[in-house]
Amino acid sequence: MRRRSPTSQSFDDSMEKGQGKNHHPRVCLLASLSGLFWFLLLYFHFVILGGNHVHDSPNLDPLSLNKQSIITPQSNPNPLNRATIRNAKVEMDNELVVKSKPLEKNVQQPVVRPVISDNSSRRDPESYSFMRALRTVENKSDPCGGRYIYVHDLPPRFNEDMLKECRTLSPWTNFCKFTANAGLGPQMENAEGVFSNTGWYATNQFAVDVIFGNRMKQYECLTNDSSLAAAIFVPFYAGFDIARYLWGYNVTTRDAASLDLVDWLQKRPEWNIMGGKDHFLVAGRITWDFRRLSDSDSDWGNKLLFLPAGRNMSMLVVESSPWNANDFGIPYPTYFHPAKDAEVFTWQDRMRKLERKWLFCFAGGPRPGNPKSIRGQIIDQCKESKACKLLKCGQSGESKCHSPSSIMKMFQSSLFCLQPQGDSYTRRSAFDAMLAGCIPVFFHPASAYTQYTWHLPKNYSAYSVFISENDVRKKNISIEEMLNQIPPEKVKEMREAVISMIPRLIYADPRSKLETLKDAFDVAVDAVINRVTRLRKDIIEDRKYDNYIEELSWKYSLLDEGQTELAAHEWDPFFEKPKDRSAESDNSSAEAAKNSWKNEQGQQ
Repeated sequence: MRRRSPTSQSFDDSMEKGQGKNHHPRVCLLASLSGLFWFLLLYFHFVILGGNHVHDSPNLDPLSLNKQSIITPQSNPNPLNRATIRNAKVEMDNELVVKSKPLEKNVQQPVVRPVISDNSSRRDPESYSFMRALRTVENKSDPCGGRYIYVHDLPPRFNEDMLKECRTLSPWTNFCKFTANAGLGPQMENAEGVFSNTGWYATNQFAVDVIFGNRMKQYECLTNDSSLAAAIFVPFYAGFDIARYLWGYNVTTRDAASLDLVDWLQKRPEWNIMGGKDHFLVAGRITWDFRRLSDSDSDWGNKLLFLPAGRNMSMLVVESSPWNANDFGIPYPTYFHPAKDAEVFTWQDRMRKLERKWLFCFAGGPRPGNPKSIRGQIIDQCKESKACKLLKCGQSGESKCHSPSSIMKMFQSSLFCLQPQGDSYTRRSAFDAMLAGCIPVFFHPASAYTQYTWHLPKNYSAYSVFISENDVRKKNISIEEMLNQIPPEKVKEMREAVISMIPRLIYADPRSKLETLKDAFDVAVDAVINRVTRLRKDIIEDRKYDNYIEELSWKYSLLDEGQTELAAHEWDPFFEKPKDRSAESDNSSAEAAKNSWKNEQGQQ
């Protein structure tokens, strides 16, 4: 609920009494004038100014609304200094706990409408510190206009020192080999002819921290002048940091680097301009590793995304939360990291020409400890079908699931690739499959559709098939029959859509730069810049948004441009949480993160 700071004035409403006789007409006249004055004053305050906000109130917080995310009003326990308020007049919010009930079908949902103050109460736009950055867009001769990124020069303990201690990044694997080649890992041989001769590496799925950081060093619009920046990058290896301490360490150790980072950032002048809302960082892990619910040592992960400053920054992770607005999904890294556009075009042409003898395939293992998992049923259906290719995964190092060559060879020979939930919502396998030109089949909307809204088309039926896991679990429907019902011409169109998406889903070699194509890094940076730009424009216009419910953030990300009204959605049952806001759902997510770490590490 927005708080208002009504402007109050003191008035002397005492009447000067005459000397001697009481002049009743004079008293009546003065009383009438006084009453009229108060009536006009109250009318002006409540009717004329009622819909506006007092702009100079330090408790009001400009918000942004866009189709990717909406930042919600919060209160700042560390008020900005007087100079900051004078320069930006924006006190950034830092704490928010939104409570809401699960949606019911066929019930009108909240409307998020902007409330814009009239021109008389707005500040002069030129008084905002970020106006210089916005103005760079107007310089048509500057190819970087509106695209500059300022990178904080963090102390090496937040990034490079972790690479020097790479053996500590995993309790099971020597991670040093995966930090080689700018984070791509060892170059892979192509003995079976499955890959291209160049651009293929044994990349760890959790290596996005260093890959993204090295790509940023090659970004063509870096600036040392933060006043020009469209967004500010924080090169903190958050994923590497928590990976060191996920097992056998107390919460003090797990939180130490995050708290140290926040303390360092909040002392920087760049932070004070927008309270960190123009800052972003990347973590190549799932969001549940950074959302610890309590300070109990038995709880999973750290609390980076629950810190007040963490709520203000944008965090790019390989799996985001459907119920929170401060993280955004970006693709898992695949094995393909081209250095030139030609390498991408050659690969796409090759995927178009492949003969695919299998209708569908699945690479994965069962989850017997998870009663909600449909993997067992999928494996059974695949075994019973002559049209399905199966690579059943286990913890054994001899499993073909641990061989990139075996996995990619299967994907390249299949029309459809089944992608049920792993231990968490998402899987790296989905991106490996699409890289191979295989049409993904998803069973939960959070496995892709509500995750990677920057990188994947909103029209999910154009490139994928959705089969509800509830139908598989309860109705025991035949996946083979459903896929066979898709006309061949439609299958061809979907496969072409997948192949055309490949550049947006891969990370180019961090030591180079693609010329005409935008890779996953470029798409993510553009999206962050657009988000910060909208936020700044909302601040200038003093635009607020009512009725925003953070727990429905997955819905807002699906809205089209200009759309503001939420309605009942077919996916509502997938994202319902307990009505009493118990921690059951969040605890299960943390447990999923723990299991994911165990299972996926066995594949390296």
